[in-house]
Formats: sequence, C-alpha cells, structure tokens
Amino acid sequence: MSADIKKLQNGSDVRGIALEGVADEHVNLTGEACNKIGQAFVKWLSKKTGKNACDLKIGIGRDSRVSGPALEEAVVKGMVAEGSKVVRCGLATTPSMFMSIVFEQTKFDGSVEITASHLPFNRNGLKFFDKDGGLEHDDITDILAIASELSERDCDISSCESFDLLSLYAEHLKNAIQTQISKSNCGDTVAASNGAAYDKPLAGLKIVVDSGNGASGFFVDKILQPLGADTTGSQFLEPDGMFPNHIPNPENKQAMEAIRSAVLNNKADLGLIFDTDVDRMSAVLSDGSEVNRDAIIAMAAAILAPENPGSTIITDSVTSDRLTYFLEDCLGLKHLCYMRGYKNVINKQKELNEKGINSPLAMETSGHGALKENYYLDDGAYLAVKLIVALAQARAQEKKLDSLIEKLPPLVEEGEYRFKILCEDFKEYGKSVLEQFRLRAEKAGYVLPQSFEGVRISFKDGDAQGWMLLRLSLHDPVMPLNIEGARKGDVEKIKAIARELLNGFDKLDMSALK
Repeated sequence: MSADIKKLQNGSDVRGIALEGVADEHVNLTGEACNKIGQAFVKWLSKKTGKNACDLKIGIGRDSRVSGPALEEAVVKGMVAEGSKVVRCGLATTPSMFMSIVFEQTKFDGSVEITASHLPFNRNGLKFFDKDGGLEHDDITDILAIASELSERDCDISSCESFDLLSLYAEHLKNAIQTQISKSNCGDTVAASNGAAYDKPLAGLKIVVDSGNGASGFFVDKILQPLGADTTGSQFLEPDGMFPNHIPNPENKQAMEAIRSAVLNNKADLGLIFDTDVDRMSAVLSDGSEVNRDAIIAMAAAILAPENPGSTIITDSVTSDRLTYFLEDCLGLKHLCYMRGYKNVINKQKELNEKGINSPLAMETSGHGALKENYYLDDGAYLAVKLIVALAQARAQEKKLDSLIEKLPPLVEEGEYRFKILCEDFKEYGKSVLEQFRLRAEKAGYVLPQSFEGVRISFKDGDAQGWMLLRLSLHDPVMPLNIEGARKGDVEKIKAIARELLNGFDKLDMSALK
C-alpha cells in the first residue's frame, strides 16, 4: 500500500481510480488511502504552521462525483483521528475551498477539495490549500511519503461541524459583480437602460449556464437570478457525478457545442460553461462564437488592460502567434509564452509581481485563469464575474462583448500530433530529439522565438505561414507537436517541414504525422 499511495501523485494533486466500471481500470484511490492521506495532511500542516494538530481547523468539500461522499468520510476520519477540527462543507468548488481560508466567517488553516476536475466518473482525487494557495508538487510528495508510513485509523466524526460554504462564496461573487459595475461608473446607466433598480444590475441581460452536472449550478440561482439576469435555457444544473449529458470540460467539443446551442436557441447575450469543480470556464457570445483557448485569454486580457497598461500576460506554451499579436500590438501589453501546467504559469505570475513587474493575468489555454486581484487563484467563477461585468459595461455603451476581441485574428487551421517514444529512457531520448530539432531548424534559417518549453518555430514570410511547437510531455513517453497555419493549406506545408526536421529518429513513432 505504501508504494501505491505514492503513485497517486499527479503533479500538485492526488488522483486515482475511485470506482470500478471502466474496462481495465481498477480502484487504487481507496478509503484506506484517503484516511492515511487525511492524517498525513494534518501532520504536514501542523509542521508548516507550527500549530498543534488540535489547534488546526480544516475545511473539506467535494464536487458532484458519486464517489465523493465515501472518500470525504475517509479523509475526515483520518484528520479527526490525528486531532484536528474538521468542518464539512458538502458540495463545494475548488476555488471556494481556498476562499474558506480567506473568509472571515471561516478562516480555516487548511482545506481539501475532493475532485478529479473533468475526468470520467470513475476517477477522483484531492486538492489541498493553505494560506499560501494550492500546494506545490513537492508538498504533495511529502504528504504522500508521510501517508505511506501510516496505518488506517477509525474514529467518531458525528460531532464534526458543517458549514454552507457555497452560499457564502456565491454571496462573495454576487457582491463582486455589484461592486465592479458600480466602480465602472456604468451602474446607473445599466440600471436606467434596463429599467431596473440598481440592486438588479443584470436585468435585461440573458445569460445561460451549462454546468455539465458538476458543482457550478449555484451560479444561476445564487448569483445571476438575484442580480436580475434572465437565465432561461440554462442546463444540466443538477449535480450528477455520472455526468449523463456531457463531460463538464470547456475543452470538450461536445460540451462547447451544448452551450453554443443553448445560447443560439435562447437568443442569449452570453453563455458560460464550467468544469466539474469550477476552477475553469469558457464562454459563448451571442452569435455563437466560442470564447475558449486563445480567445478566452484575449478576452480576459482586454478586460484587464485599461487598468493595467503595459502589463505582462503569462500563458502556456501552446498559445498562438495570433494571441501575441493581439496582446502586444492591439492592447499594448507584453506576452510571456511560458510553460504548460497551471501551477507553472501561476507561479511565474507570482514571481514577476514580487519583482515589481505587473502581471494581472496568468492563463492556460485549458481555461485555468489566475488573476492577481483574486489571490492568484485559478477560479472559473471569478473569471465569469469579469465577463459579466464587461457585458454589463458593453450594454451600457450600446456595444457587444465581442467588441473587446474584434481585432484578434481568427483561427484558420490547427492540429496536434502526438509521437510515441519507443524506448525506456524516453526523457533523455526526447531531450536529444529536441536538441537536434533545434539545431536543424537554426541551420535551415527558421525563426526560433524564445521558448521555455520545447522548440517553437515561427513562419511569417515565405511559402508557409504560422507556427509549430515540439515539446516533451512531462510524465508520458510522448512528444506532442502543435501546428497552426495562418492560411488554408499552411498546416500541411508546416507538417512537411516538421517531417524533414524530424527525419531519422528511429525511436520516435511519427505515424500521426502522415
């Protein structure tokens, strides 16, 4: 069991298989493992804070997964057996569990969210927070190492306190919408144009939400409706951990088509879609245009730009040259195209701000977006707040929300090709491929912009226009190649260049590129 617990680490989270039901996938995230991890988190947090376990107060919540209640009970028993006070928050979002450390009404020393984000129904996991935010990779390694030396413990948890965190969190977001509209000096205009009292600044706006049966249904009845929005057409709001309608994932094509159809069918001004634990979101505009990947980063940056002139926007490595053009040439900002991994972009954002370099936004194409003004927290619901305020401002000025990104060049062609590495020492082989790929590209005279991950080539003139990025997966024996073409037919031309630059690597399966 000790070795198995250590294998549950997934970057800065714990993840595993919690239920049977998928072929060849067997349970490894057991109640026993969660009990030990609960104990270990208390030990780890006690050491970090200098507090005795009995003086620690820890909150725990979960998303809508059907395995959540049983795993929660196991974690709670472990934490209580170790001596800490535990507050059970029931259905909650990942960002709300961090905010439980901030809110005066709770002020927890640490918190846990039981979630596996957008993964299938049989998966689950744990995310941890303390006053510094989400725990880092090395913290999880330490916690699992402690857990591997422990024995399962049982205890009575009937006296644990319960708290409706989701309602407190929703009130916080609702107040943020009202406050930001008021500060923008368009509050009275919005109210007057909508014929509504100011306490309902969203009156006259139609906003539909697709929760995908995750934990975000509260956004409709606790935020949008009380503020006056018409939410007709919102769908899949009831929590259901079997996800019967579609995967709650803003990167999923079926999910995006579901919210797009809801917007068009209901003639909505805006559509919002969240992942299961609400740390990611994407949107759909009134004309059905999807605002995800590069476009959601562009939208967020355009909203923040007026109050952050010349600031630096940090993204992951697969954002496009189109986005760089929009951020730098249209908004007058700086674009730091960094590394994959939401913790990587957030930590870089913190680093820059500590150095006095203003970085208001760090965002992955996956929809993870952390705002400096919001505790560097990747909070999909707070990002939705920013879009809703911008929508109200645009309406007051008789504009549409899409005017914010009208200068973002459209996506024409793109592709991702994944090459398996056919040897045991895949990391060393992958590094050698990248080095040779870079040397060959330089010798051929291609433009290689700064890249913090892999090798990126830009094609701005000549027969092919666009870019490609070859990188090495952090954990798997795979090398992904991302390509974007600026014109029809450019992807095929860039693929031909990639084949030439990758010729001769016999342990690299390039069949995906044919």
